[in-house]
Amino acid sequence: MDLDAFRSSLAAPAPPPGLGFALEGLWWDAKGDWGRAHTCAQDQDDDAGAAVHAYLHRKEGDADNARYWYARAGRAPAADALTAEWERLAKELLAAAAA
Repeated sequence: MDLDAFRSSLAAPAPPPGLGFALEGLWWDAKGDWGRAHTCAQDQDDDAGAAVHAYLHRKEGDADNARYWYARAGRAPAADALTAEWERLAKELLAAAAA
């Protein structure tokens, strides 16, 4: 699945099967359901889950918690627009899923 297909899937009531929790978290975030997105990020205990978790706490405005999760993901805290970070994460996770 590429980014355009991922975005198109947002018209559906549920995420496509087989996304993995981190991508599913981004999907729910794009649908406006931060709580469900956060649960998905928590359910993926690896760098990808931590990166989405960091993004979500940054979006929430909890900078301290976001910094913690960026460190867990092995990343510097993002400073660009939230929409740019979402797109970057989605592309990265979609590419990893395709590999």
